[in-house]
Amino acid sequence: MFMNWNAKFFTKKTGQSKAKKSKAREWFDALVFALVVSTVIRGLLFSAYAIPSGSMEGTQLPGDYLFVSKISYGPRLAITPFAIPFTEPVVGGVKTYWSGIQLPYFRLPGFSSPKKGDIVVFNKPDEAGPEYNIPTDERTTLIKRCQATPGDVLSIINGQVFINGKAMVNAPKAQTSYAVVTDGSDLNPKLLEDMRITIRGQYANNGFEMVIPADQLAAFKSISNIKSVTPVVATAGTFDPEVFPHNEQFKWNVDNFGPLKMPAKGWTVALNDSTLTLYRRAIEIYEGNTVNVKGKDIFINGKKTTSYTFKMNYYWMMGDNRHDSLDSRFWGYVPEDHIIGKAKLTWWSTDSTKNILSGIRWDRLMRPIN
Repeated sequence: MFMNWNAKFFTKKTGQSKAKKSKAREWFDALVFALVVSTVIRGLLFSAYAIPSGSMEGTQLPGDYLFVSKISYGPRLAITPFAIPFTEPVVGGVKTYWSGIQLPYFRLPGFSSPKKGDIVVFNKPDEAGPEYNIPTDERTTLIKRCQATPGDVLSIINGQVFINGKAMVNAPKAQTSYAVVTDGSDLNPKLLEDMRITIRGQYANNGFEMVIPADQLAAFKSISNIKSVTPVVATAGTFDPEVFPHNEQFKWNVDNFGPLKMPAKGWTVALNDSTLTLYRRAIEIYEGNTVNVKGKDIFINGKKTTSYTFKMNYYWMMGDNRHDSLDSRFWGYVPEDHIIGKAKLTWWSTDSTKNILSGIRWDRLMRPIN
């Protein structure tokens, strides 16, 4: 049997060329491609971050620009998928995201979990809760040093952090406040600037409160007109209502705090008046349960209970500038779903108090962070 196929179905048409894209279309396609690639890189690999305050001085300075690795701890996928990329959450009082759809927390595998001593970038836990109504990944971004990891017991004694009973190694350039007494002669302002020492206040003609980096303390004490240098430490047993858990049952302050155990995924805590005070925020706000107390009975999601098993891991973050940092001492532990990544590199740094050229901190450019 002979089939008479139409040859035009098998013959390539000639004399016809594909319509050439206009220059405008080429530029548009290139822009879209670049936007998609940069969004993927920013979302899954690394992002840039600027240091806004002095809470990490002298390790990181205001005006430092960092690269933050998201693959170190595993990229956290977007919780708020509808947001304008490369913008702040609020610009000119207008939100750049739509919170109508929020996805559950999910993190891709990474190289490790946050470790003690890591400098970590995360969303501010203090902005969790119905009074703020801000999605997790749109909350203010902070940078601090990890002091405690899930399961650790943290204490602060006279300003020194202890983990599981052992003193933590302080950052080489960490700084705190000291009461300084001089012989009454003037201090050299240039010398103080070179040593990165700032004056917070003056008590008398020869008495000052100064913030002194740890690596400059010995040299500062040796200056001829310095008579004494004494750490400024809040007295143990003094209750500070600004300090977590904001309850007079725990007479804690920024320099004397704890002991407090970090919640860990799978850890079951026995609930009573004291432990509920310490862990209620995690149970109710971070893990999405309803907590009620009726007399001595505790109810979670309407069921009477005497214990709770945590669903997430929690970390303790503090600034290296101990007396000028809003950190976990004030708002408690950081849940794992708030963690963005690990600070890896200072790629640019500038001092905003100086002009463009003289303000560039050349010695900080492309410096690894540790």
